[in-house]
Amino acid sequence: MKNRPAPETAALSAPVATLDDLAKLANYSLMDTLNCDPQATADGADHAPRQVFSGHYVPVKPTPIKDPEYVAHSQIFFRELSFADSLAQSADFVRMFSGDLTHVPLPLRKVGWATGYALSIYGKEYYQQCPFRTGNGYGDGRAVSVLEAVINGRRWEMQLKGGGRTPYCRGADGRAVLRSSVREFLAQEHMHALGVPTSRALSLYVSKTEQVQRPWYSQGSQAQDPDRLITEAVAITTRVAPSFIRVGQLELFGRRARKQEHPQALQELEQLVLHLIAREYAEVIDPQLNIGAKVLLLAGAFRSRLTALVANWIRVGYCQGNFNGDNCAAGGFTLDYGPFGFCEVFDPYYQPWTGGGEHFSFLNQPVAAERNFQMFCTALRPLLNPLEDADCLHQLDDICSGFAAVMQAQMQQMWAAKLGLGTFHPTLFSELETLMRQTPVDYSLFFRELSSLPDDIEPLKKSFYQGSLGDRQGLELRWSKWLKQWQTLVGVGVGVGVGTSEESTDQRRNREELSRQMKRVNPKYTLREWFLAPAYSQASAGNYALVRELQAVMTQPYAEQSQAVEDSYHRLKPAELFNVGGLSHLSCSS
Repeated sequence: MKNRPAPETAALSAPVATLDDLAKLANYSLMDTLNCDPQATADGADHAPRQVFSGHYVPVKPTPIKDPEYVAHSQIFFRELSFADSLAQSADFVRMFSGDLTHVPLPLRKVGWATGYALSIYGKEYYQQCPFRTGNGYGDGRAVSVLEAVINGRRWEMQLKGGGRTPYCRGADGRAVLRSSVREFLAQEHMHALGVPTSRALSLYVSKTEQVQRPWYSQGSQAQDPDRLITEAVAITTRVAPSFIRVGQLELFGRRARKQEHPQALQELEQLVLHLIAREYAEVIDPQLNIGAKVLLLAGAFRSRLTALVANWIRVGYCQGNFNGDNCAAGGFTLDYGPFGFCEVFDPYYQPWTGGGEHFSFLNQPVAAERNFQMFCTALRPLLNPLEDADCLHQLDDICSGFAAVMQAQMQQMWAAKLGLGTFHPTLFSELETLMRQTPVDYSLFFRELSSLPDDIEPLKKSFYQGSLGDRQGLELRWSKWLKQWQTLVGVGVGVGVGTSEESTDQRRNREELSRQMKRVNPKYTLREWFLAPAYSQASAGNYALVRELQAVMTQPYAEQSQAVEDSYHRLKPAELFNVGGLSHLSCSS
């Protein structure tokens, strides 16, 4: 077995102004400590679909996009990495992060790597998506990692989305288009600003000459599925995370070990699990422990992260859309911004992806997460011997079966925070959920307006769709009754002089602090699809101004920004945009 990655030091890195500066920070732990596919080519010229039977990764040389042009980079993330902003538009950086590793300075490597994983949908294994019907051809079909580096004491893996074909491409072209790349680039930094764990966006480049065809919607089409082929520019966005190990990856190696598919299968599963711990959980798992203890600590830590992640998704109105096991990062953060969306009209069954279903809908995400966690635990079980580790196996089962209770506690804590309550109030929340559906209301606008502690329901009506409540008997009365109960529970609106000049200084301070507290939980701005569509449409014509404007607005989602920003981005969805393909729903085409 190869050595595990060495622990990172906490020393701050020198400022990175050139690619040569970045090269000094390179540290390829995955390629240096895990097993290469024994059938791979050393030069990475491995771009045709094939079965990969063993090994943790395949060396792949990315396919550069032609004539790359700068679109955007994350200034915030660059500052965190001590990168100079000028680096994003320097010729050698653009060349590398648009897929050309030919001329990178040593010790950077001229090949990247892709990994295989299994597919499970809602806790059920699938093989038919693999072209060979064996599960050995499914994995990173167009995502190629090109660098690991230790920067300011933290390890980061940098991966090109749209970097060309790999052995896992399943016959596709390995490309991402500008439309989907803009969506992913903006969404990652928005989610980070929202306080939701996520992969990060580094840079976005588009080809000035290379195009591909994709199915998409005609202007104004209300069809569920795309109704025409369009020609789109290809692009590469670089996403960054401590690792890109997925639950599906563990499933693949767990399945091989369970079925004894090759002599090294169990060893490769253990190597991958230890590598995951080193990359994502080193601060909570002592490397000196035996494998059984490590497995239990890993399962417990991942359960904590995953439940907190999903509660955060729902807090900000995010729906993953396609939460398969291979779209679930084993590090417990948001990964793969494909058919995602932010809930506008509140609907527990909101699902932005036409290929999805209720099992991945907005308020079913906790159950979908539980199914992924069950697959995670199943993948770990071969590491525990039924005779020698019987107690560990029972404890692992207890951790797995305890997911629902932990998830429920996270959800109740989240709802209480959104409502400014110290503890969850089931009756109050149940009536609110019913009112939000019956009215209906805009999810994010409602909670932001509530965060200003209104004295009556008039300010809340800014979040109500379908006009006045006057023609709906009893609904306005129920809203007023609910608001009064909520005011009593949070301690506002009770007592003489509240909200007037007679209000005491302490009362005013309490109200102001409660409002600030709620506004830190309830964002003012979320990245809606009808904001994104004009941005990527203009970008396709070479105008990136709206992409950069959205980037500026959506990286300050809790802030009270200018009146012009508020008028543009803090408002109800226009009626004419409902049910329009690409704005209210979308396919997975990218």
